[in-house]
Amino acid sequence: MFSTPGLNTTGTFGSTITSTTANPMKDFEVTSPPDDSVSSLAFSPATLPQNYLVAGSWDNHVRCWEVEQTGKTVPKSMQTMGGPVLDVCWSDDGTKVFMAGCDKQAKCWDLASNQTIQVAQHEAPIKTCHWIKGNNYSCLMTGSWDKTLKFWDTRTSQPMLTLQLPERCYCADVDFPMAVVGTANRGLIIYQLESRPQEFKKVESPLKYQLRCVAIFKDKKRVPTGFALGSVEGRVAIQYVNPTSPKENFTFKCHRTNGASGNFQDIYAVNDIAFHPIHGTLATVGSDGTFSFWDKDARTKLKPSETMEQSISRCAFSHNGQIFAYSVSYDWSKGHEFYNPMKKNYIFLRPCFEELKPRGGIS
Repeated sequence: MFSTPGLNTTGTFGSTITSTTANPMKDFEVTSPPDDSVSSLAFSPATLPQNYLVAGSWDNHVRCWEVEQTGKTVPKSMQTMGGPVLDVCWSDDGTKVFMAGCDKQAKCWDLASNQTIQVAQHEAPIKTCHWIKGNNYSCLMTGSWDKTLKFWDTRTSQPMLTLQLPERCYCADVDFPMAVVGTANRGLIIYQLESRPQEFKKVESPLKYQLRCVAIFKDKKRVPTGFALGSVEGRVAIQYVNPTSPKENFTFKCHRTNGASGNFQDIYAVNDIAFHPIHGTLATVGSDGTFSFWDKDARTKLKPSETMEQSISRCAFSHNGQIFAYSVSYDWSKGHEFYNPMKKNYIFLRPCFEELKPRGGIS
């Protein structure tokens, strides 16, 4: 797919790794991780025969690795943005990666030519980018802190559609024909994408605190039917767009630990949520440095992890659900005084297919 080998634009990209105690789960360590906090992770789509992983970082770079069957990762290439990268996504055919960030731009990285071109522009940093593959159109959706959601035909410099948001975009997810956007002040909007994107309905957030992440889930017929929301207050909400009964919607606590005195809990932000593409179970990762696997239908935890050296900032599943990727890096949740520049950033890969099989129970 790449016409050139790894660029090695910094001396470290492609260098060997050293094993440390930072890997309590003994998972596969990704070679040459970013130099700053990892802001986004995305596996290549099923249209590619190989497995690639891209990661965006606060070090202004987007890196791409090939993930071999053995778990070994081979650095392939790297691109630079004009500021910290906040989100990345793949085109449906796997030929392009889109990158968005604090320089208020989104760029398209053509992997065959290894060239980038600007394809989107906002008045403030772009927090989210998602590729939409519709029945009659394809476009890039970008959500920004300028309180707009824009849709781009990447061949032209003007957006094909701009939608106003009630507040700054904090998180978003797309699974055609549905999109969900979470904003500051706990705003939550569902969009339908058939024929053209339009607002479907605004929803009151079931969570009392700031939204941090959102992920769409499908029903048994593989139709997008609801979403999971994570907040800074160690809580996840499962919400159906059209619940058949009010009991279908519920919230659960996670990423909490008992504090030093028995009456208090330490509560941590839920940094990311990902649904398993085959089983429909989910993973959450948090500021407490752990990940957990859950079965939302049986309302049970499938697996907790050991605690990492730092927060887990992002996670992603490979398209066939065989690999779980998670990034360990400081998320600034405790402020700058807890930032330790000596601590390395990590991305780990875990074989996960068996661990995420549902338990059964309520369907």
